[in-house]
Amino acid sequence: MERRKGVVVRFGSRNMEVVDNETGGRLLCTMPGRFRMQGIRPIVGDRVEYSLSGNGQGRIESILTRETELLRPRISNIEQILLVLSLREPAVQNVITDRFLVLAEYAKLPVVVVINKIDLLADDEIKEFSEIYGEYYNIHQVSSKKEININQLRDILKGKISVMAGMSGVGKSSLLNTLNPGLKLRVSEISRGLERGRHTTSYVELLQFDFGGLIADTPGFANLELPEIEPDSLKRYFPEIDQESGMCAFSDCVHIDEPGCYVKELIKAGNIHESRYESYLSMYNELKEREREKGGKKYG
Repeated sequence: MERRKGVVVRFGSRNMEVVDNETGGRLLCTMPGRFRMQGIRPIVGDRVEYSLSGNGQGRIESILTRETELLRPRISNIEQILLVLSLREPAVQNVITDRFLVLAEYAKLPVVVVINKIDLLADDEIKEFSEIYGEYYNIHQVSSKKEININQLRDILKGKISVMAGMSGVGKSSLLNTLNPGLKLRVSEISRGLERGRHTTSYVELLQFDFGGLIADTPGFANLELPEIEPDSLKRYFPEIDQESGMCAFSDCVHIDEPGCYVKELIKAGNIHESRYESYLSMYNELKEREREKGGKKYG
């Protein structure tokens, strides 16, 4: 029997919805009983092989090797994170942006920082943000309301599996609708074919773009809780700090109060932005406090 390839985009209680790689068509697939007996369960984002059955549905035959995997929400094979923020209405604080970026760095995934609502901003507001983040992150300026730079964002998303993250109110849903008008309505109609039981299941879903590509319609991370990392390893997730750490007098310098700290000299000189260091210091103290509460237990 011919095997086709696709991506799992949604789950019901006993079946799942798969997008075919070649046709882009969507169909319901079931899992063989041996999967359940062996404790094997696909997750959203999994690349699978499936065969067609006589009733127009499919049957999952194998799950291909996962290249990446996010834990919250649990999605595999993510290729990039779209961090959507706004500098007005609401103004997302830098410390919140920094926490998202640490989570993305921890997940080892590329980040595209999308500043939405640029029609509300003055040039100097965008310039100030870009001076802080532009050297290390890809920044894309858009307005979903005015449809500014939307085609360029489509090019970034085309053909990839992405996750959208960001605080409430920054315009994530509006941006999705502008990128692909009617997207949510169409997905809602297709999803009626899934089994009932939505109220008993926590769903993660990938939406399908007409222009090619898939994106999670939930935030990239369930919350902003820092991962369980060693406090002294936090510097690895701030690229402008990490790249200069070798210049400090001590190889294990964590840039708090050690003598001969080159990073702190760069901060004083304005080469590393003070707001980034303040976020680093706040997160470092948070991780140290968590470590103390756990009795000094080291993280893996």
